[in-house]
Amino acid sequence: MNTFTLGLVVVIYLLVIAYLGYRGYTQTKTAKDYLLAGREIHPFVMAMSYGATFISTSAIIGFGGIGGVYGMGLIWLTALNIIIGIFIAFIFFGRITRRMGHNLDAHTFPEFLGNRFQSKKIQIISGAIIFVSMPLYAAVVLIGGARFIESIFEIDFSLALTFFSIIIAAYVIAGGLKGVMYTDALQGTIMFLSMFFLLIVSYVKLGGVSSAHEALTNMANLVPESLQAKGHEGWTAFPKMNSAWWWILTTNIFLGVGIGVLAQPQLVVRFMTVKSNRELNRAVLIGGIFIFVVTGFIYTVGALTNVYFYRESGQLAIDAAQGNVDLIIPNYINSAMPEWFVYLFMLALLSAGMSTLSSQFHTMGTALGRDFIENIFPKKKMNSMLISKLGILVAIVISIIIGYKLPGGIVARGTAIFFGICAATFLPVYFGALYWKRTTKAAVVWSILAGLLASAFALGFMHLKESEPLGICQAIFGAPTIASGYPWMIMDPIVIALPVSVVVLVLVSLFTENVSEEHLGKCYRGIK
Repeated sequence: MNTFTLGLVVVIYLLVIAYLGYRGYTQTKTAKDYLLAGREIHPFVMAMSYGATFISTSAIIGFGGIGGVYGMGLIWLTALNIIIGIFIAFIFFGRITRRMGHNLDAHTFPEFLGNRFQSKKIQIISGAIIFVSMPLYAAVVLIGGARFIESIFEIDFSLALTFFSIIIAAYVIAGGLKGVMYTDALQGTIMFLSMFFLLIVSYVKLGGVSSAHEALTNMANLVPESLQAKGHEGWTAFPKMNSAWWWILTTNIFLGVGIGVLAQPQLVVRFMTVKSNRELNRAVLIGGIFIFVVTGFIYTVGALTNVYFYRESGQLAIDAAQGNVDLIIPNYINSAMPEWFVYLFMLALLSAGMSTLSSQFHTMGTALGRDFIENIFPKKKMNSMLISKLGILVAIVISIIIGYKLPGGIVARGTAIFFGICAATFLPVYFGALYWKRTTKAAVVWSILAGLLASAFALGFMHLKESEPLGICQAIFGAPTIASGYPWMIMDPIVIALPVSVVVLVLVSLFTENVSEEHLGKCYRGIK
């Protein structure tokens, strides 16, 4: 690889990013500009920002690598992402969120919930949960981007992680949400083009669509015994019903990520950045096509890497990556793709990581600043922009520290954990805020806490993947998990935590006092 060319490409890319961040900075005058991009974002920018925020290096590096190990069953996640993450999210959640957010003058997701139920406590609790839990997700996205930078530039992982974080911090802190969304639109476009070309080049490399898929299907007899025991029946086959991998795929990935997207704070706030439902309607098609290409294509390529590596070295993709699932896609790009595409894909990976991280940092910063600190000290007049910028800085430092500590192969799992926590903690109350007027303030508080605690309990004491390394269950009960019966120890915590949160919300709402009819009228003004 030509070092000069590589450096030139990166410099040009960063200059364009700097320009867009500066443009956001010059257009940011008020707290509404910094927190909500002035509520005047173009539907293309909104859709690309939503998609680029949703699809991070976790999807490309982490889940692409998972596809390399387990195959094309992940394509069903793409279908769920489009149906739930785009169509249902925009039409059934986005429209009401946009209008209600405007009626309530809400600038963040916690503020939306707090104003809807006339409770600063709800805003504070929600902001605190977001700030405490989101660094895990941010850290795994950082790892995904840093791993690719490490592989391409052949530099130390720690240096790659630090460099990656500093670049993002610069334009997020300066440009606010406008700077974030402008850069997201560019980054999303790069991601789209890169995934499109990646699939085409991969099929050409492997002899065409039919030849590639036939070769992959014929490799079913090469599935290692350890994976066969988990239900793996080939890279083009769905896992065996009721097997370990079937439960992981359907609960950890499909439910955790597929449903959890509806309650992502950094995505919900996007609905409040456009001025009318017309913009949201126009954004649906753009977002759907983006998700189809970026996720569907990388999951397909992930599975096909086995054909390439087996032909080249007689190894499966995971063996060529020395057992680290997060290195399957980077290794494939470096080995199989022409040099010009390595440059393009490098930009796609940088874009995927930067677009998601910029939104995460902005969300964590506003959660700490506007939603938590400003409400903890209500008598002190604070500058929302300044306090949010300080919050962003703190969030970045914490995410970097966690990124240094997390083990390899954590990217996909860390994403699923955060999405699952958000679903259990926020989805029932978010749905209630929009569609069930009987939802009460007390019920929201208890539902949020119940979902959070149920998730934490399941992660610490039931789900073997987390409870065993944490060691809390072992220390208290003398066993790595209390879920001795199959498949509870491998079933995602969302299966337990989400129903608990829903039941608590409904029961407490039925026995506690609601907000006034006058306030409900204000919330639903203009909503049919």
